Amino acid sequence: MDTDMTTSGGLNILIDLAHVPAELQLGIEAIATNAPQQNISLCESDDHLHDVEIHWLVRFEKDQALSEGECSVTVCQHLETSATQSRVAIEVKYQRKIEAFRSLGRILGASRQIQGPDPEKTRSLLNYTEKATFENLTVMIDCSRGGVLKQSSVFSMMRKCALMGINMMQLYTEDTYEMEGETFFGYLRGGYTRQELIHMDDYADALGIELVPCIQTLGHLGQMLQWPKYHIYRDTNEVLLANWDETYTLIEKMITTISSPLRSKRIHLGLDEAAGVGEGRYRQIFGCEDPTRVFIHHLKRVQDICKRLDLKPMIWSDTNKNNSLAGYYDGGTPQLTDNLPPDIDLVYWDYYHTASESYANKIEQHRELGCPSPWVATAAWTWNRFWCALPFSFATIQASCQAAKLESKPDAQGVIGKNVRNMMITIWGDEGHECDMFSALPAMHYFADHGYTQDTEIDLDRLKNCFEGVCGAKFDDWVYASKANPFLAHISPQYAMMNLETHYAEIAQNLSKMIDYNKEIFPENERLRMAYLVAQVLTLKCHLHSRMTIAYRSGDRQELYDLTEGRLVDLQVAVDQLWKYHRSMWHKTNKPFGWEVVEMRYGGLRTRLLTMRDRILEYLEGIENWDRQQQQQLQQSDGSALASSVGSQHSNGAHSQNGAAAAAAAASESNLTPTRRGSWMDKNQQEDRPTIPEFDTNREAMYEYAGCNLLMDYNRVSTPSRPG
Repeated sequence: MDTDMTTSGGLNILIDLAHVPAELQLGIEAIATNAPQQNISLCESDDHLHDVEIHWLVRFEKDQALSEGECSVTVCQHLETSATQSRVAIEVKYQRKIEAFRSLGRILGASRQIQGPDPEKTRSLLNYTEKATFENLTVMIDCSRGGVLKQSSVFSMMRKCALMGINMMQLYTEDTYEMEGETFFGYLRGGYTRQELIHMDDYADALGIELVPCIQTLGHLGQMLQWPKYHIYRDTNEVLLANWDETYTLIEKMITTISSPLRSKRIHLGLDEAAGVGEGRYRQIFGCEDPTRVFIHHLKRVQDICKRLDLKPMIWSDTNKNNSLAGYYDGGTPQLTDNLPPDIDLVYWDYYHTASESYANKIEQHRELGCPSPWVATAAWTWNRFWCALPFSFATIQASCQAAKLESKPDAQGVIGKNVRNMMITIWGDEGHECDMFSALPAMHYFADHGYTQDTEIDLDRLKNCFEGVCGAKFDDWVYASKANPFLAHISPQYAMMNLETHYAEIAQNLSKMIDYNKEIFPENERLRMAYLVAQVLTLKCHLHSRMTIAYRSGDRQELYDLTEGRLVDLQVAVDQLWKYHRSMWHKTNKPFGWEVVEMRYGGLRTRLLTMRDRILEYLEGIENWDRQQQQQLQQSDGSALASSVGSQHSNGAHSQNGAAAAAAAASESNLTPTRRGSWMDKNQQEDRPTIPEFDTNREAMYEYAGCNLLMDYNRVSTPSRPG
């Protein structure tokens, strides 16, 4: 085993494998091999301990005397053998594997705070006892909205989760797992093979993480149901046909396929947002029936499948618009939840509120409806964005975790317990999975730290240092990248009071410095390049349309030309740079399937910019030609009028004044002044004049009181027009 020591990540850490329990060794080796700052070395025997300069020697011991979720870290001794050599022995005692790895994460974080021998500070940082607040801290990652994480990316996420103390992972796979004999299930979607699932489960287990299957068994299955082979299973375009035996044969095959490669006996069945259940083909086949009854009957049949397979299911608690928990955010009182079958965990999700009272009320409502300890799911805001909206994510995570830590009100027997035993953070990829999922890492770490304290606040300074040690990136820099938030030109009136060019230019400049700063310590700051390139594009794009509109309407053709051949061309180059970098990052992180959706958006933007440039140049050329024609017509009119006037004067001097009036009328006509007779001819002449209607049209603020606080789906706002 390699014992060479480096200094790239602060103090070096040596792990004595002779004092590492067997259950930790594979996980420790994986973490040491992939440490972002290359500051962890392994040694297989005590013989090597005197051959290297050891700063911190870490040993692990499983201690069954500790309670579940508890661990202790102790600085055992401090030995200075020379002026340049220092040894500190650190002992980690743990009860669950995950706390052993979290302790290593905290040791990595502490190493960022100490740049040399400092016994006193080392003891203050690494003499502590810690206990998990929740039984399970879960991260759910969307692998169904186009981007399917590569196995190597899942491994990377797992290592970071382990060092944070997150002990459960769910990969949200609607149809992105291969099922034997079902070619069109997940067709061209890059689904996980059985072997990949086995490998990921083994890797998770080595790190103390439970990998739980997470699928859909009613709604959200439009990707599968679009293919002719599966039309027979379709109630609506998105929802399976309930109450039909063949449907449950398929569902059992789905559940067996996704669960059999994994150790876990849990399964997430989804069952949320099944809008229209019982209202499509179901009604044609079985007649009109209350959708809630259809849903409950379906759930019971799916639960029976889980019982046969010895699986414990969980479902989202916003199951259906007609279900009893439908009044999620409207304050309504559910009525029929007691009809839900027993032994099903409900997962209450809320990604939007920043006050803990809202979460506490809903958690209590779940308890009153027969779910004594619902799972609570918060989120890292990764959808509809290129980079996670971290400040808002922190606010919602803080509020939900504060509520989840409260004790419950006494039940009928007067028993007071924990409201919540299991927490989840979701990372969604809605609208094409454009976002870099790894940009959620600061939110994940913030969430994890809440899972190891009863306090309402976490130690933010410690979190930042741990993030550096675990992720090899600077926490504040990644939070700053959240400022690079794109927008679309036709909603620009919402931003009328902001100097966005300066705003995005400053962001791009600062991100460039963050990427280049101290790459040895912060190698993963390279991921900020995505946000940097987005900011570069937006600096050029944000006010381009309004600048061009002003130049066009004021008749400043030189300014319009300069903007077109200058700023617009620069924007085309910047868009191409962003597209190519995004493409490269996608293929390093995800399977190739799904990138075509994002690339069509880049293609749309690139061709729109090309069209914009071509049309403006055509306009500028056309208006110059039109002006010349009008000048020639004016000269011809003036010449004809003059000749007519001279002739009239020669033949009859009495008509000289009428000749002058005719010349004036001709000049007036050339200036397109409307007349009572023949005005349609003037209108036709006016319509021949080149224009750019897009610049003639005023744009309005669509959300009058929203300002810049907008979150809209790409498909809804990419264009104001809709297919007929």
